[in-house]
Amino acid sequence: MDSKKNNSDKLNSNNDNLTIIKPNTGWQVINFRELLEYRDLFFFLAWRDIKALYAQTVLGFSWAILKPLVQIIVFTIIFGKVAKVSTEGIPYFLFSSVAIIPWTYMSQTMSESSESLITQQSMLGKIYIPRLIFPIIPALSRIVDFSISLILIFIVMIYYRVMPTWNLLLTPLFFLLMASVPVAIGLWLSSLAIRFRDIRHAMPFAIQMLIYSAPIVYSASTIPEKYRILYSLNPIVGVIEGYRACILGLPIPWPFIWPGIISAVILLVSGALYFRRMERVVVDVI
Repeated sequence: MDSKKNNSDKLNSNNDNLTIIKPNTGWQVINFRELLEYRDLFFFLAWRDIKALYAQTVLGFSWAILKPLVQIIVFTIIFGKVAKVSTEGIPYFLFSSVAIIPWTYMSQTMSESSESLITQQSMLGKIYIPRLIFPIIPALSRIVDFSISLILIFIVMIYYRVMPTWNLLLTPLFFLLMASVPVAIGLWLSSLAIRFRDIRHAMPFAIQMLIYSAPIVYSASTIPEKYRILYSLNPIVGVIEGYRACILGLPIPWPFIWPGIISAVILLVSGALYFRRMERVVVDVI
C-alpha cells in the first residue's frame, strides 16, 4: 500500500509540472506581449533581408534611387509631355516624384508581405515563431530603401525651389498610413496564399492595376465630385495625397484622406484577426 501511495504521489507531482499545448481555435486576438518578446528577431530578420537584397551588387543602395528615378522619367515623358495630364500647375517631374517614391515602398512591401509565409516555409516547420512577424518584416526592411529614395525628393525640391512648410509636421501620420496599408493587405493575402497559390501569380498584375487606382500619374482633383467618396476609400489615395500636400506645401485634402484612414484601420484589424485564425493551419497546409 505504501509503495502504491508513493507512486501516486510521484505522478501527481509530475502532473503539476506538465504543460499541455493545444492549437488555438476560433478567432484569436493579437498577442502584443508575445510580439514584444520577439522584437530582437524582428530586427534580425529585417536586417537579414536588407543584406540579402544588396549582397554582391555593384551599385548597392543606389538601386533605391535608380528604380523610382527610371519610373519617374518614363511617367514624365508619357503622361507629362505626350498625354499632358493636368497637375494643377506643378511640374510633372516633381508631381510624380512625391507620389512614386511612397508608391514604390508600398508596392514592394505588399508583394513581399503577401508571399512571406511561402518564402519562409522552411523556417515555419522547424521552430515556433509568431507567424504574424513574417508579413510585417518587409515593412521594416523596406524602410531603408524608402529613406534613401527621399534623397531624390530633396534634390527635386531644391531644383524647383520648393520651400518646406509646416505641413511637414504631418508627415509621420502619412508614413504610418503608408506602412499600414501594405501590411494590412499582406496579412490578408499571405493567409489566403497558403491555400490558394494563385495569389502569387496574381500579385504582379494586381499591383500594376493599383498604380492607376490612386492619384500617382494624375491629380485626384480630376475625379468627378460624385465619385470622390468611393474613390477615397482606397487608402493609397490618402497616402499619395497626404505626402504630396506635406512635401509641396499644398492644402491638406482631408476629404480624400479620412476615408482612406478608416479603410486602412478596418483592413489592418480584420487582416490581423483572419491571419490569427488561419495561423494554426499554416504549417500543415504549406
